[in-house]
Amino acid sequence: MNLLSAFELPVTDPTWIFLIVLVIILFAPILLGKLRIPHIIGMILAGVAIGEFGFNILERDSSFELFGRVGLFYIMFLAGLEMDLEDFRKNKVKGLVFGLLTFSIPMILGIWSSISLLDYSLTTSILLASMYASHTLVAYPIVSRYGLARQRSVNITIGGTVITVTLALIILAVISGMYKGTSDSLYWLLLFVNVVLISLLIVFCFPMLGRWFFRKYDDPVMQFVFVLAMVFLGGGLMSLAGMEGILGAFLVGIVLNPLIPRVSPLMNRLEFVGNALFIPYFLIGVGMIIDLRTLFAGGTALKVAVVMTVVATLSKWLAAWGTQKLFSMSRNERGMMFGLSNAQAAATLAAVLVGHEIIMENGERLLNDDVLNGTVVMILFTCIISSLVTDWFGRKLATGGRPSDDSETSGSSKERILIPVANPDTIENLVNLGLVIKKPRSGGDFVALSVNVDSGTSSSALEQGRRGLEMAARVAAAADVNVNMVSRYDISVSSGIIHTIKEYSVTDVIIGLHQKSGFLDSFFGALTGNLLKGTNLEIMVARLAMPVNTVKDMTVIVPPGAEYEAGFARWMEHLGRMSGQIGCRVRFVSESATMEQIRKKSVLYGFSTSSRFEPVARLSLHEQMSAGMNPDDILVVVSARQGTISYDPASDKLPQLLSRNPSILNFIIIYPEQVDMKDMVTFSDPMGNS
Repeated sequence: MNLLSAFELPVTDPTWIFLIVLVIILFAPILLGKLRIPHIIGMILAGVAIGEFGFNILERDSSFELFGRVGLFYIMFLAGLEMDLEDFRKNKVKGLVFGLLTFSIPMILGIWSSISLLDYSLTTSILLASMYASHTLVAYPIVSRYGLARQRSVNITIGGTVITVTLALIILAVISGMYKGTSDSLYWLLLFVNVVLISLLIVFCFPMLGRWFFRKYDDPVMQFVFVLAMVFLGGGLMSLAGMEGILGAFLVGIVLNPLIPRVSPLMNRLEFVGNALFIPYFLIGVGMIIDLRTLFAGGTALKVAVVMTVVATLSKWLAAWGTQKLFSMSRNERGMMFGLSNAQAAATLAAVLVGHEIIMENGERLLNDDVLNGTVVMILFTCIISSLVTDWFGRKLATGGRPSDDSETSGSSKERILIPVANPDTIENLVNLGLVIKKPRSGGDFVALSVNVDSGTSSSALEQGRRGLEMAARVAAAADVNVNMVSRYDISVSSGIIHTIKEYSVTDVIIGLHQKSGFLDSFFGALTGNLLKGTNLEIMVARLAMPVNTVKDMTVIVPPGAEYEAGFARWMEHLGRMSGQIGCRVRFVSESATMEQIRKKSVLYGFSTSSRFEPVARLSLHEQMSAGMNPDDILVVVSARQGTISYDPASDKLPQLLSRNPSILNFIIIYPEQVDMKDMVTFSDPMGNS
């Protein structure tokens, strides 16, 4: 009897409820993938099938309310977190124009259609039109999956989303306040003041709190929970201010954007949990409120649903078309903007539920049952259209190339970064440095190397090397980057690194700063010098006293003639990726001729438009490094091998300058890539022994 009761419909046992949801999340993408239908549609249709208005398998209980709200916040948070803030700044005018168009066109068409076609009152028509104006980035996971989150059209759409959703929610607050008797001037003043104060609190306090936390605690679980707490704190505070919490979640995503690089273990965990559980839960919950029977029940419900769906879709297409024509964008970009902005869900649901609860003086609801049923049907069709269109144009953009302003500069060659793991205290920071300079979506990987010297390697040293390799692999694997763990015996550490470079076709080397073992030991040690002679690859020597994602400012000192080196483009692109990933400000210091080349190439290599260029008449390392630096700053010195164009004997004093300046806690010394000189004889190495 108990066994039979467990399968009574609707299912109420939490274990079976969760199992059914997991089965849907697992098999919906598999089944619909064979039909080339976006996974999101499968989640929504599955929600329709199992919900109260389908086969009544599950009730839309508190778990769907909870996980649905988490999923909705997650969508908005990830949209802010994955934005290219630099590209958003460059396209802020386009985003503003699109936001105004995608708000005003639905408002105009919505008010006209509601009054002339549906015979609704002006107040009802305004609220209904505001529902068309708002949209939810339901199809955003498709964009993220195709690696298009930093496309110009995506950033414009996200910027427009902020504007149109904010304006739509303001209209909802105004109309709701009118019928609640709170529409006096004091109410609006308090609403404005509260929203401004909460926004300022999130913008200025959350980044400081996040930077402090990430420096103090490196436990991945604690970092994940901390970020989630920030998201819901921001959403809760915005709700207390009188606005929808989704705006707070989006704002938290923007302010935490510089602290969570898109290629990092934390970002991978955030995306994984959201896309695997919370966002599907939200989509299934949306499907469960849709009653398709209203389309066939007769009356005006079908007419209302058709008018709402057509007006919402047409107005969003017109907004995307107008933006494309104004800024001479491509058809694929127009399709992407339309696809992302067409789905109605979050703010639309909030508006229709609030309007349905408002009883007017004549006893009728402000938004009647026909509007409520028409809304859920509109949500279904707009989400389907949004998913199909976004998937179609996402494939075109992903396979047809990006606009010229998003081009890569160093070709399509596969990167392979080697990181020796001699010091367990520096492994995580070195791997994270490699993650932020690595070419995105290149399929490159890391080589973690532990070298055991033939003479006298103890068992404890071997065990330490093994643990170091596992740590490096764990950090990189959390960011979904492949790691080759290499443990080898050789006559010396430098020889082992050089042989591994050749065997694994390494393209770049990152090493930690040498730890002095005695008074006579040098600052960099013998390893760095041997590597510079033994390989022509770019070598980074790094000392990081804090996680690289918490850096606020980067000072880059470039020697004269650096633009003539073969590796000029490579280190510029690496630093450009780094500054873009962690959102830090960059200050270049060099002589005028070299600075001119850096300035010209900085945009191509991905540096922020806020980068500062400070040319000097004659570069002096002593002068530049004598100025104090903040603990949040990192110093990057572009050095050179002996005998190369940009080599300056003054750079030999770099170790003394670094050791005498205690304010420089974080620095990277870059030795640029050189042409292969193994068969050449130079004055610095007349016997050709390098």
